Amino acid sequence: MTLSPAGVPTAGVRRLTRTLYGYAFLEDFVLLYPVYALLFSDTGLSVRQISSLFVLWSLTGVLLEAPSGAWADAVSRRLLLWLGPLLTAAGFTLWTLLPSYGAFALGFVLWGAGGALASGAREALVYDELERLGAADRYAHVMGRARAAGLVAVMAAMGLAGPVLAWGGHTAVGAASVLACLLTAATATRLPEHRTAEAAGHDGWTATLKAGLAEARADRSVRGALLLVPAVTAVWGALDEYTPLLVRDTGVSDTLVPHLLLLIWAGAMAGGLLAGTGERLRAKGLAALLAGAALALAVGAGAGTLAGIALVALAFGGFQAASVLADVRLQRRIDDARRATLTSLAGLGTDLATVAVYGGYAVLGTAAGHGTAFAWFAVPYLVTALLLVARPSPARARAARE
Repeated sequence: MTLSPAGVPTAGVRRLTRTLYGYAFLEDFVLLYPVYALLFSDTGLSVRQISSLFVLWSLTGVLLEAPSGAWADAVSRRLLLWLGPLLTAAGFTLWTLLPSYGAFALGFVLWGAGGALASGAREALVYDELERLGAADRYAHVMGRARAAGLVAVMAAMGLAGPVLAWGGHTAVGAASVLACLLTAATATRLPEHRTAEAAGHDGWTATLKAGLAEARADRSVRGALLLVPAVTAVWGALDEYTPLLVRDTGVSDTLVPHLLLLIWAGAMAGGLLAGTGERLRAKGLAALLAGAALALAVGAGAGTLAGIALVALAFGGFQAASVLADVRLQRRIDDARRATLTSLAGLGTDLATVAVYGGYAVLGTAAGHGTAFAWFAVPYLVTALLLVARPSPARARAARE
């Protein structure tokens, strides 16, 4: 076995990371992403029907997020990572072959279920495998690169969707998306997993879920880390859906909007790549990162200029890095046997917070415009930064109790 100077088996880490990066890329290399709204519209769906599909998609993820994490801890995380893309592939197949409201609805349920299966399982598998190899300190670096690989895939899909749509219509775009899902599932089977039957447990997923909830209730540091993930991740993840409208409000032509969106995505990708350098940041450092990104978001969005969009890209880079670091803090505080369960609970909190942001944006965006709405949503990050600074460290909290 090849060892690094620090004694870490590099061959095992290399196999894990290469497979993970391939999985992350293929998972998001879906040509339907930028054009599925067009497919719905061309099929004759109204705006109300399209909106109802998005709600159904979100509700599916909310309902299945926590049970799927417990299932991953009770059985096999790798199993869920290849089963999830197969469900998504089935949904996209329905969209392609039987375009109708019913097929779209069932497809979104399958897509939501597939996403819920992978959520939590991937982070848990990667952290446990790195820990087994003595490389847990590389987790932020590895997951940051995995998120960057996904963003590269999204940008590539955005670039290819138009030409493929012009060449073969929605059928070609759908077939390419199904193929990407099948390749994702095949790649997942190559992920290493060394959990034993004892580690997985014998009590079933419901017992695992109850144990995870009990751990969160009993341990303040775990509870804080669980809440930090949605606090950092939800707002900017929801705002991303409105970035085309923000960009268009700068006065550029519609043909330039995709290019400026690529700038924002590039900022987020850079944040993922740089997340590893901030892995040792303590609460004050993470608070400073969040506050800086929040200020860049508020100033950039409020400016309504091209330079302002560059600041928004910078902000999204900071939020992406902070999202990875929040995940690191959570993984370090939870028990291996319930890692996927608690990670999925954090994902559930993110899903619920995201829905709340959608509702708040509907009010703010309608009343004050997109730039003002973006600026106001910098406030939750400033509040989170203040709470991080004000919250006593675990050591100080123990000393106070004594």
